[in-house]
Amino acid sequence: MSLGVRALQANYAALQTIGHNIANANVAGYSRQQTEFATAGGQFTGSGFLGRGVNVQTVSRAYDAQLTREAQSARSLAGMDGVRRGFLERMETLFKPGDSGLGAAVTDLFSALGDMATMPADLSARSVVLSRAGDLARRFAQAGDALDEMQYTINAELQTQVREVNALAQGIAQVNQKIAAVRGLGQPPNDLLDERDRLIARLSDHMSVTTVPASDGTVGVFIAGGQRLVLGAEAASIQLAQDSADPSRLQISIREQGNDRLLNADSLGGGSLNGLLRFQSEDLVTGRNLLGRLAAAVAGAVNEQQLRGLNLVPPAGSLPSSALFAVGAPQSLAHADNAVDAGGAPIGSLQLTVTDHTALMASDYEWREDASSSTGFRLTRLSDGASFEVADGSQIDGFTINFGSPGPQAGDRYLLQPVGRAAGGMTKLLNDPRDLAAAASQVATTSPSNTGTVGVASLVVTAAPLPLPGGTTRFTFVNDSGDYTWELLDASNSSVATGSGTWQAGQAVPSPPTDINGFTLKLNGVPRNGDIVSVSPTPPGAVATNNGNAGALLALRDAALVDGRNLTDGYAQAMTEVGVRVQTANSAAAVSDAVSRSAELARSSVSGVNLDEEAARLIQYQQSYQAAAKMIQVAQSIFDTIIEMGGR
Repeated sequence: MSLGVRALQANYAALQTIGHNIANANVAGYSRQQTEFATAGGQFTGSGFLGRGVNVQTVSRAYDAQLTREAQSARSLAGMDGVRRGFLERMETLFKPGDSGLGAAVTDLFSALGDMATMPADLSARSVVLSRAGDLARRFAQAGDALDEMQYTINAELQTQVREVNALAQGIAQVNQKIAAVRGLGQPPNDLLDERDRLIARLSDHMSVTTVPASDGTVGVFIAGGQRLVLGAEAASIQLAQDSADPSRLQISIREQGNDRLLNADSLGGGSLNGLLRFQSEDLVTGRNLLGRLAAAVAGAVNEQQLRGLNLVPPAGSLPSSALFAVGAPQSLAHADNAVDAGGAPIGSLQLTVTDHTALMASDYEWREDASSSTGFRLTRLSDGASFEVADGSQIDGFTINFGSPGPQAGDRYLLQPVGRAAGGMTKLLNDPRDLAAAASQVATTSPSNTGTVGVASLVVTAAPLPLPGGTTRFTFVNDSGDYTWELLDASNSSVATGSGTWQAGQAVPSPPTDINGFTLKLNGVPRNGDIVSVSPTPPGAVATNNGNAGALLALRDAALVDGRNLTDGYAQAMTEVGVRVQTANSAAAVSDAVSRSAELARSSVSGVNLDEEAARLIQYQQSYQAAAKMIQVAQSIFDTIIEMGGR
């Protein structure tokens, strides 16, 4: 009877465990359980030891610590790569080709400028230029706003994930407490252990974690290279703080005993949190600077040439021309640790001024004190790590740095963004088509008495205002070999300066870098001794029909304005750079996702429930249970027989 009862109880426990496995077969993170039997110690008799049946020793959990850690680590990397890929694909849509892209808007503007160069007096052609300029400015501004919206989305997502991480940390601490409470019973709380592993796995989706088991059955959870998040039944919390260099971005800190300590993003490893931080500090900055450099280049070039020409605002040619575009100003952001006044405002300041739009780079910069620098200050270009010794008034990469009043204080640091906000602030400034400066401020003519075939190939005004407004430059060839003298006359026809030179076919007059009165003249034909070419102010009556400045505006289409490339090639290069980032992110996400699935498959092959195996075990223990019941039935029959015999 005793043997049958023990067997019945043991097999019933096994059936209960199998039923638990089958019920949880589709529960993520559940580890298969198995009832472990042990033979009960035999009872000594004179005829030897008689067995006393079976005992249930424990219910074990199918678990491999190494495979579980590998699966958690792979999930972290997959989470980081997946989040970064998603945001990069969204950013790529802002650098799109085709008619809806920025490149098409630039092309449309220059096509309209070509029409204006053909018909400089046609107000309809001028109106089309303004319309195309407005469309270009809107597309840049919309793209800049979309990048800002992505930053807002990242900040909101960071807030959501931080709340989830803190809730998971609290959950792990609570499960730790429950596990420690039942540890003294001598049997593993399998379902609680599974619950803790599930919480840690979910936590690893957000950030890389390291777990260290303790003797009381709890585990410590550490992040960012050793920062304690959970220890026993206590959980710290992570917080969000403004980036010390750029307040529009967020950083992560950990709070312990009321103190916040910033976590280095590089130490976070994988996880979706690090994917968000990496995108905002690397990819989003690059995208914003690529877009801003294009905006600054096209606006700077067009504005510069626009200011050199004459407009049709009555009286024609008499009023100075105005810029066509405005862009977002360059920024100098004071570091959060900089010296502040009693009101909390930074004491020192730096100002940036764009001085050469063709030399701008798609990068942010860090300015700081440096005792090893001969000037005491150093500027680091963050896109490639190049550094420069700088001082007040230094010009680097197309912008000038000026100290404010008062200037930077000891220990101050600044994040410089020459082009980062250019696109978002781009607008069209002109609305009257007569404001467009199609006419050149100077015109080149040849003397009717010339005997050679010398003619004007092109005249490009290079300064606004002119060094000598109203001045006339007269070139006189002194032989048939191209030697000439020049004389600069003021408005009263008085000589201001003279010089000489030699003209050769294909060369400009005067030869660079010589400048007489803010122009570059190219000739064709063959000059003869005594031939005269004059460069003089455009007559008021010719302003409406002159297209010299419109032609110069159109020539910007092929000028090297963006890192040695024209605007079309510059935009193509920006698309390529973003596209390469997307392809790299896609490859990384595909690999890490495959590794994560493989690691989870390896873990589940050990810990997961196989329904076929459980069905076979179910039949096995069912038969064992039935056999034990039969044993009890036989024992009962024997017992009844003995009782019956004793009653006779």
